[in-house]
Order: sequence, then C-alpha cells, then structure tokens
Amino acid sequence: MSRIGRLPIVYPAGVEVEINGSNVRVKGPKGALERTFLPVVTIKHEKASRQVVITRDSDEASIKALHGTTRAVINNMVVGVSTGFSRTLEIDGVGYRAEMDGKKLVLYLGFSHPVVVEPPEGIAFEVDTKTRQIKISGHDKEQVGQISANIREIRPPEPYKGKGIHYLGERIRRKAGKSGKAKK
Repeated sequence: MSRIGRLPIVYPAGVEVEINGSNVRVKGPKGALERTFLPVVTIKHEKASRQVVITRDSDEASIKALHGTTRAVINNMVVGVSTGFSRTLEIDGVGYRAEMDGKKLVLYLGFSHPVVVEPPEGIAFEVDTKTRQIKISGHDKEQVGQISANIREIRPPEPYKGKGIHYLGERIRRKAGKSGKAKK
C-alpha cells in the first residue's frame, strides 16, 4: 500500500469536508475548494474522528500512484483552506522594481512599459520594496504556484549577470562571460 496514500487526513476544527462519491468539497476560514477525483480510489469521511481516509481496490501501478496523489491533493486542499499557501519571488537587476497599484502588481523590468499583473480570485500580492520581494499568497496551492511561475516567466533570471525574477532561495546557474571569468 502507498506510504503516503494510507495516511489518514486529519482536518482541524473550523474546516468542513463534504464527500459525494468521488467529489470532495472542503470549506474553511480562507475559502472553499472543490475537486472531482477518479472513482478508482475510494474516499471515506469519518466525522467522529475528523479524518478522511483514501483506499484502493487494485495493486496496479497506475492506481497505486493515483492513491498517493489523491491523498496529497486532498491534504493540500485542507491545508489551503485552513492556513493557506505562499511563494516568494525576488527581483535582481539595476532599475528593476515592483510596486502595488491597489490590488494590481506593477513590475518595472527594463521593458519600455511597466507590466501590470492582475490577481485572479483567491490570490493576493504583497511587495516589500526594500528587499525587492513579491509574496504571492492564496488558498489553492496549484494556483499560487502557477501565478508565481507566470510572473517569473515575464523576466526569468539570465545566467551571465543573474538579472531577472527568481524564487526566494533559488540557485541560478551562472556562466562565464566573454572573458572566461566567472563572477560570484
């Protein structure tokens, strides 16, 4: 049995879980998420112990993989609506900066125009101008990750000087320039 899939999901007080067949709805203080899973795994709700248990009937490789994935996705839904998720991006480069215009994120990244990013429903931006960091937060882990990747894609870090947008703690692989000296 899958080591991750067999672990029960214990959800905290203040979080409501509804299961209708293979449809799971999770509601909490940060928001609500709903998702439909494949019927090859069985999702059971134990209300007395505040747990969700995922089981499978077959030991086929694809179903084993789906067992652990289903458990991880439901756990991310529970964590998202109770505490939320966030990603932090850093901006490196002379003259590169970010600022907020209401709820919109405005990026100045060396283009002839500023790039305006509007947050979708359930996503919030925060900008720290001193450290030039952008914090993306929300209750849906997939959405937070996708928005972070989209913002990073506007000006990815280049390997010669390291200018651009990168994740906090991301190591940028540097290349030697024309003179063959690697700067650090």
